[in-house]
Amino acid sequence: MTTSANLDNIAITVHAHRLLRTLLNENPVLEKILLTAATREEALTAVRNWILPKLKRNSAAERFYYSQKTNPELYDLLNWEDFAAIRILDYLDHAGEQYADQNIHGEMAVSNPIKMLWMATNFGIGGAKPGFFMDMLQLFRQLNGALPRDLPKKKEVAEWMKKYPSGIDSNIIELRKKNKERIVNILLKKIDAGEIASPSYNFGTGMTIKQKREKMEEWWNESRFHLKFAVRSPDLLNEMLDYSLDPDTMKILYEAREKGIPFFVNPYYLSLLNVQTPEFAVGGDLAIRCYVVYSQQLVEEFGEIVAWEKEDKTEPGKPNAAGWILPSHNIHRRYPEVAIFIPDTVGRACGGLCASCQRMFDFQRGRLNFNLDKLKPDESWSERLPKLLDYFKDDSQLRDILLTGGDALMSHDNSLRQMLDEIYQMASKKKKENKGRPEHEKYAEIIRIRIGTRLPVYLPQRMTPELGHILEKFRIKASQIGIKQFIIQTHFESPMEITPEARRAVQVFLNAGWAVTNQLVFTTAASRRGHTAKLRKVLNDIGVLTYYTFTVKGFKENTASFAPNSRSVQEAMEEKIIGKIPEDEMDFTQSLMLDSKTIKSKITRLREEHDLPFLATDRNILNLPGVGKSLTFRTIGITRYGRRILEFDHDRTRNHSPIIDTMGKVIVIESKSIAEYLNQLEEMGEDRDDYRRIYGYSIGQTEARMPMYEYPEYEYEVTKEFTSLEI
Repeated sequence: MTTSANLDNIAITVHAHRLLRTLLNENPVLEKILLTAATREEALTAVRNWILPKLKRNSAAERFYYSQKTNPELYDLLNWEDFAAIRILDYLDHAGEQYADQNIHGEMAVSNPIKMLWMATNFGIGGAKPGFFMDMLQLFRQLNGALPRDLPKKKEVAEWMKKYPSGIDSNIIELRKKNKERIVNILLKKIDAGEIASPSYNFGTGMTIKQKREKMEEWWNESRFHLKFAVRSPDLLNEMLDYSLDPDTMKILYEAREKGIPFFVNPYYLSLLNVQTPEFAVGGDLAIRCYVVYSQQLVEEFGEIVAWEKEDKTEPGKPNAAGWILPSHNIHRRYPEVAIFIPDTVGRACGGLCASCQRMFDFQRGRLNFNLDKLKPDESWSERLPKLLDYFKDDSQLRDILLTGGDALMSHDNSLRQMLDEIYQMASKKKKENKGRPEHEKYAEIIRIRIGTRLPVYLPQRMTPELGHILEKFRIKASQIGIKQFIIQTHFESPMEITPEARRAVQVFLNAGWAVTNQLVFTTAASRRGHTAKLRKVLNDIGVLTYYTFTVKGFKENTASFAPNSRSVQEAMEEKIIGKIPEDEMDFTQSLMLDSKTIKSKITRLREEHDLPFLATDRNILNLPGVGKSLTFRTIGITRYGRRILEFDHDRTRNHSPIIDTMGKVIVIESKSIAEYLNQLEEMGEDRDDYRRIYGYSIGQTEARMPMYEYPEYEYEVTKEFTSLEI
């Protein structure tokens, strides 16, 4: 293992020297400090004495710097130079501290950037990489005004949005028809030749080629067909894509197969990937492609991936990291009001495997997989289901159940109907038992039901009239016992995933009286300028509200997909801002999800009256590796590789387990430097100058929750007692 002391002796590169020289030329005071300081300690003291007076120019900045608690009011009073001064002082305060870096399997990462500059300036050593020096160069440019905060105009954001086509554009629809035809012809030949066989999908004797094609068209509209003929090998994937995958990609995919990483790409979703890309669609499918094609880092790490969220580690009868005592692996919980329910059904599978999946840990263990026949519930499930749901009934604070997986809608109709019926029975019992409790001791009753699914994207054929009938029937019945919110929580990653089929699938939910919200994972490809803004717009067009925009979580396995948290803050401040809903409309927004059949017209009314391209109803956040979600952070360090070290506080705008008061701040070491991220974007065709202010976003503040996502009030006071909790 290489120690920090050993790395200090390594000479910096020529590129690093040039960046350092630029930094010193632009900041003569800093150069003088570094050259005259006899020791690195003297250098740190001199830099502090130089920066502190700058901070005192704004009393709010000085108070923010010294404050140990989140203060949104002070945050709003900071100017652009204040962010730089606070970061430099935070670097000094945390100089020499070591942190276990899970990106390198727990080896210690050290932050001491002024020391790195001192050694490099005086001796040409320290081992710091160009990404480190570029970050420091931009930091001091922000401090001295050479990196101004010239925010983009609405027109500029609109131009970025125009770069990305959607799957409901007419030219994209025509392009997908050709993709579909290619895939159908390949499957037809393989079925005809007996290379792939299925009792349900075969051609009768004497059928003409025209009849076979007609039969394939008929099958294409069945979800079972796409699950049956999903691609499970690199070679078939390449064949379906007309042998367009390059040798390096194929090598990675072969290694992935050897490592045991599942392949599961169904024909419909595969038809969304371009093979021969016309000018109007260049780069349009990158966010989809990075979900299908695995990275080298994922392949290397598979087998050693650890759970990012500590509360995902559950042991029956024992408290998880948040302190909640859980009955089995079927229930995950972070917050007092809501728990995730993962059934032992085909719902433990998905319509495809997302390369940056938050539950890759469970795929690694085999708990989630694509052996669809083996995932069918056994006889004991019917007995276990109501007992598991008793956890929700007997808990004092739970009012929201999120049925997920895997993918909740991978469950067959009968399984889904059974689960919803049992949820109804549980909610009814909880309401009945509550009547016998005295005032101030009453439990929270179930008022929100959510179903988590990506099938409108992966497999829109699953959204049948029968499924809509099941959902509508449940909603009508459940409404009568006080359940008020019925939400499908889906995951569109790209505007190219919003196809005519996906639009019809969403309409099935809306017609059934279920609102649809979207959670986006902010991958490198999805984080390109204007991409997420365009996705919000097209989602609103089909009646979907955005809910969360998540920073990619995980360690080295997700390095290729990771976009720095500074980019998430930048996106919120520079792009999402053009969809900000006026304060005087907030009361109206509360009604958006109450009647899904009018949601599209209400969204349209808001957009048109206030000239909004979309409604910015989502929050940009990170799922912490501790407990909960937050984007409240300060950048307190940076490694010699240029990877930032962030100190997160919990989201104080919502209820948490009381454990957050004892666990303190959460440290996150980012997976790549901003320089590496910008290099990736350049390879994707982006102009890195469009992102020049990204370095300056070193402090984050969690956005407020939108009114429509708050829980409805009860007509009684819920007990303050916590059950199922052990701190």
